[in-house]
Amino acid sequence: MYRGRAARPGGIAALLLQITAVAILYMGTLSTIQGQQSQLRVEPPNWWVGMRDSTLQLMLHGPSLAKYTPEVDAPRLVLEAWHPGGSPNYLFLDLRIGPGAVAGKLPIILRRDGFPDIKWAYELKTREQPAAAFRGFDASDVIYLITPDRFANGSPGNDIVPGMREQGVDRADDYARHGGDIRGMIDHLDYVDGMGFTAIWPTPLLTNDMARSSYHGYAITDFYEVDPRFGTLEDYKTLSRELRSRGMKLIMDQVVNHCGLSHWWMEDLPFDDWIHYQQAFLDGRPFTVTNHRRTVNQDPYASVEDRVLMDQGWFVPSMPDLNQDNSFLARYLIQNSIWWTETLQLGGIRQDTYPYPDKAFMARWARAIMEEYPNFNIVGEEWSYNPLLVGYWQHGAHNRDGYQSYLRTTMDFPLQQALVEALRTVEGWERGLNVLYTALANDFHYARPADILLFGDNHDMDRLFTQLGESVPLMEMALAFILMAPRIPQLYYGTEVLLQNSDKPGDHGRIRTDFPGGWEGDPGNAFTGEGLGKEARRMQQTLKRILAFRRQSPAVHRGTTVHFAPEDGIYLLARSLEGQTVVLVLNKNAKPTRLALDRFRELGLEGKTLRSILDDQNVRWSESLLLEGPGAFIFTTM
Repeated sequence: MYRGRAARPGGIAALLLQITAVAILYMGTLSTIQGQQSQLRVEPPNWWVGMRDSTLQLMLHGPSLAKYTPEVDAPRLVLEAWHPGGSPNYLFLDLRIGPGAVAGKLPIILRRDGFPDIKWAYELKTREQPAAAFRGFDASDVIYLITPDRFANGSPGNDIVPGMREQGVDRADDYARHGGDIRGMIDHLDYVDGMGFTAIWPTPLLTNDMARSSYHGYAITDFYEVDPRFGTLEDYKTLSRELRSRGMKLIMDQVVNHCGLSHWWMEDLPFDDWIHYQQAFLDGRPFTVTNHRRTVNQDPYASVEDRVLMDQGWFVPSMPDLNQDNSFLARYLIQNSIWWTETLQLGGIRQDTYPYPDKAFMARWARAIMEEYPNFNIVGEEWSYNPLLVGYWQHGAHNRDGYQSYLRTTMDFPLQQALVEALRTVEGWERGLNVLYTALANDFHYARPADILLFGDNHDMDRLFTQLGESVPLMEMALAFILMAPRIPQLYYGTEVLLQNSDKPGDHGRIRTDFPGGWEGDPGNAFTGEGLGKEARRMQQTLKRILAFRRQSPAVHRGTTVHFAPEDGIYLLARSLEGQTVVLVLNKNAKPTRLALDRFRELGLEGKTLRSILDDQNVRWSESLLLEGPGAFIFTTM
């Protein structure tokens, strides 16, 4: 029996009230902590031990974070400094990952007098492979460019995602979403691999939560999130793993010049100079659009006015121009590119609108990536038909201003334009195939011509078949040259089955047309060949033959190049290495023509038997070759 003090009347009830009050206070405090944690955004979301650059800057976003003091209690992880943002809701942490740091979840605490601590575990991961193992694309590859929304719908369940600004799919509308996704690409890797492509470049797959035309991917609204209408981060990783298991590469399309107008930070910009013309944006004043005068990057006479407008003007009104002069944003963008490279085990990056950001930043960005991954590759988009401008951006160029870009690969718009003009125009001293011959001679200007990317079309240009007037022989010649020239070749999805936009020239929505067979019920299926027209099927098989040969040809990958001035509508180019010689002949003559071979004697082929790649016939290199009609002819020594 209990013999202590007698309980006062109502004592138990009072005690229960005290316990309840304490519990409510505890639960309120806990919910406050959990609420703050749930509102805490940390970017990058994780990092790795063993990186060449041991420093890391975290961007934290959440209510009143600028008033908190961070603490890190983890071995070999040093908090060197922290910086409140211009907005009270940002805090930037400068960390150093010391030698010997081990992977794990490390505690970070944010403290503020009178408020509960905010705690979370930041994960440092173990790298999947050493930096030197990241092999970038090169001239041994053939890149298949895909607009994912228009390629194949592998997961119809993600076509509509509640809460996103643009809802639904409408394949009858060229500028609406059509439903293609990451799973659609994964499901058809057998086709891509079987055709002979060795790398794929999908246009951006990150979240574009824009109200209209979000399908293209270039108005990113979250730099660390896969657009849920394309799939998940795990889907993206699966795509990369599946490609690597086949010896193929994944190239990520990235954008550091701008973001989408609906990016989450546009509601709460970290600093007052995060984007260009920021105050005008906040005041609701008209947007200032760039003048697109890309030559100001090289022009010794360019005015300050033109330089500033080119660098700071918005690309379009729906894409705010990012200010890489802000050191925190610059670091954010560099780390973002490295995070995706490491997370997806990339085989390359394609950087959009390369000449538009500050060029000193672009050199810093490329250098940081290439120093972390010395065998990697990046291609930058400089849409110029002037080879002097294209060459300026390739690392190793002898630029008079001393600029070095650290960019291995640029895009060969000049040679693309020359190729189409050469095939479309009648022969003459400065017309026809002579245009191509002269354009290739410009390679003397480039630091490394074989590292430049050549293509016939892309997601922003008329389809190659349209550019060539829907001529099958010209199409064959164009593809053969792209694949045999001393370049890294890139083809746009559907080129192999003669997709065109001839009814709407210049229309981007029509250019990015659906791939036949990517949707259930399509009348034609390019993956299987069913329902394709005779010409489309033949072109697909022709390309497959060329790609199969190219994949195994060191002469095409790394060989020396010799070409001969065109005569009588015929152009000959040869590639040689390690005893193999490959000869490409482009013939524009409509009738059967005999090509005399005596002026090609320096190739050392006299009396040798060569194999014709396109029809698998043996040909003796003697006095002449009979060219039965217009098209491409590819021969190789046995």
